[in-house]
Amino acid sequence: MSILIILAALFLLMYVAYKGFSVILFAPLIALLAVLLTNPQFVLPLFSAVFMEKMVGFIKLYFPVFLLGAIFGKVIAMSGFAKAITRFVVKAFGKNKAIFSIVLVGAILTYGGVSLFVVAFALYPFAAELFKAADIPKRLIPGTIALGAFTFTMDAFPGSPQIQNIIPTTFFNTTTWAAPALGLIGGTFILICGMIYLEWRRRRAFKKGEGYGTGHVNEPDNFIEQKLPNIFIAFAPLLLVGVFNKVFTVLIPKTYGKFFNLPGDYPAIDISKLSAVWAVEGALVIGILTVLLFAFKTIKANFNSGINHSIAGALLATLNTASEYGFGGIIAILPGFKIINHAMSAAFKNPLVNEAVATTTLAGITGSASGGMSIALAAMGQKYLEQAAHYGINPEVLHRVAAMASGGMDTLPHNGAVITLLAVTGLTHKQSYADIFVMTAFKTAAVFLVILLYTLFGIV
Repeated sequence: MSILIILAALFLLMYVAYKGFSVILFAPLIALLAVLLTNPQFVLPLFSAVFMEKMVGFIKLYFPVFLLGAIFGKVIAMSGFAKAITRFVVKAFGKNKAIFSIVLVGAILTYGGVSLFVVAFALYPFAAELFKAADIPKRLIPGTIALGAFTFTMDAFPGSPQIQNIIPTTFFNTTTWAAPALGLIGGTFILICGMIYLEWRRRRAFKKGEGYGTGHVNEPDNFIEQKLPNIFIAFAPLLLVGVFNKVFTVLIPKTYGKFFNLPGDYPAIDISKLSAVWAVEGALVIGILTVLLFAFKTIKANFNSGINHSIAGALLATLNTASEYGFGGIIAILPGFKIINHAMSAAFKNPLVNEAVATTTLAGITGSASGGMSIALAAMGQKYLEQAAHYGINPEVLHRVAAMASGGMDTLPHNGAVITLLAVTGLTHKQSYADIFVMTAFKTAAVFLVILLYTLFGIV
């Protein structure tokens, strides 16, 4: 019965997320319902002592990252820098390389720190224009954007400032640059497989005589040539975010040491758990200031409304993930979870495989990479560290496996990014979801490739 309660709670959360209900409200309700069915006496104590503590702890750690990332993405879009980069890459490769051009721009923007959701909005008009010129079916646009923005630069490539690559740092005392060789190999595998698949889909459509198509909805306006920012200036903020993320990753531990003592009765701060988060935050601040320095005249008219919109988006994204994190904290202490955890440990002796399966499964159920990973690591992160120490596994590998696994099966039909991407492009799940799912399959396969390479050759 205890296992059924856990499974029912997880699938109920998946259902409400798929239906578009707010997990901010329903995650605690479903978690407490599971507690009620287990032991009614614990409902109120667990709500205050576990759910709220976990939720607030997540917000304390990660809200600045969500906030700065949202503002950075917004000013990049408002300044015209995103358009300039897209136009430059599209012109450089031309319509014959339409798919690769869109993938490359998505990769540049996400690896440079722009939010995945912002990238979807920024890329679509150019993707539609380019696919129309090359007579490539419009239904391939979501899969193309997904490959460029939702896969290898999101959490595989080392140094990515996306939240999926930041969360593991606080559990494993790592940095965003953890396991660089494995990340590059895994990310390159995803890119190559994704491009081969998309080009195969394009050639197959061409042989059938299928072009861009007609009667589409949400078609962007005809592109109007306009004076865009200098391409070197447009690239500068993205480049600086990457450079200073690395610089701060090195400097912060050297400056503060492992622990930092505050005056008074405050406990010592464990810098190793915070340095990676601080490094990304500092890099994003520099990126934002760089955009303002070069383009404040362009964005000042809508600066207030744009910033307010990005703050609202950051609050919503943070609370959504924090609520799922609190949900995971409740589920992790229920009797049924201990049974499931024991069964998984018995089925998957290798802690890396165990971590990958648990993370990608929970990400799929919740429809959220960051939410699923937060639940998995909140419940079992310490156990993975202990097992890693026992088997001599580098914690950096734990980091890379968790990050990559979170972005595997998270893109099920109810995933927020998938729903947003399809809405932006004016396409349906029936038309384009299959291609998005294939990107997910490549990404999931890459996780196990990484585990295999580490196991056989010790590559980190």
